[in-house]
Amino acid sequence: MLNVNNIEVIYNSVILVLRGISFQVESGKIVALLGPNGAGKSTTLKAISGLLRTEMGEVTRGSITWNGETIEKLSAEDVVRKGIYQVIEGRPIFTHLTVEENLHIGSMTYHGGRYFKSDLERVFTYLPRLKDLRKRTSGYLSGGEQQMMVIGRALLGHPKLMMLDEPSLGLAPMLVAEIFQIVREINQKEQVSVLLVEQNARAALGLADYGYVMEQGRIVLDGPGAQLRENEDIKEFYLGLSSSGERKSYRDVKHYKRRKRWLG
Repeated sequence: MLNVNNIEVIYNSVILVLRGISFQVESGKIVALLGPNGAGKSTTLKAISGLLRTEMGEVTRGSITWNGETIEKLSAEDVVRKGIYQVIEGRPIFTHLTVEENLHIGSMTYHGGRYFKSDLERVFTYLPRLKDLRKRTSGYLSGGEQQMMVIGRALLGHPKLMMLDEPSLGLAPMLVAEIFQIVREINQKEQVSVLLVEQNARAALGLADYGYVMEQGRIVLDGPGAQLRENEDIKEFYLGLSSSGERKSYRDVKHYKRRKRWLG
């Protein structure tokens, strides 16, 4: 469905952030983008969703196609109309509105919200906690509840591809597991493709069918999720485990910057 082909992204006509990355998201699959801060993961999502231009960025080389149609020059609203939804990092919400009102806004992108009532009940089957919170002012929700709400808001738009940017950010491990289980159910039951940007490599690779590792604006490693979980570099650099299975500190694994084994 989605094909990102050798794209470069420049901010303010000066700062080169993406340096020729290529990857695919097939229909009904979950794909993870991993990498450290500053690798270009969020920029990649914004290049796809059309939000890049709001930050003075542009795709200067390569192409992004959706079902064979080029989309990298489209506006964000036109990208949404094609069924591509980005759940932005940091859980941006309308804090003064209730949960139900926030969800209603998400439904407006699908036939003007005509099916909001029936769709809302469908969303509650995946996110039952929101049903009890529907009249609560959203600014008073916990971080996990807000994350559920923004996922539900995107789901009300009937997405074909949902792009999640750091959904585990600031959440306790038990909540992270719950959020990822919800994403899995939505993917399996709704056949929504998922592009997941995540620094929690363990959780992401436990969910993803396929994964890509980014570093300094490039794809440096890719493979099936199960295969990447067993990769020694992933274990050492992202999970903090050596080949002996012992936990290592970040200070101990920083030497990989000198080795760059996967860039060799």
